[in-house]
Amino acid sequence: MADQPENKLVDKRVASRYVRKGVLDEKDYEKHVKSLPDLADQAMPIEASMDSDDFDDLDDVDEEPESPAPGGETPPA
Repeated sequence: MADQPENKLVDKRVASRYVRKGVLDEKDYEKHVKSLPDLADQAMPIEASMDSDDFDDLDDVDEEPESPAPGGETPPA
């Protein structure tokens, strides 16, 4: 494997798949991860909240009534 693996190979979401397939060497991947700079001090906190009204709207989905069974009888509940 080359000194610097391709970006698509070292994406943490798929790297384990490439290691299992033998496309990416596990030691090369670990070496790449350790070489990444620590950017934690540049991170910005994000606050999020959800109004309780938003959850209530999800329960208001209209359901289709059950159609009667053949012969006009209603199906058992």
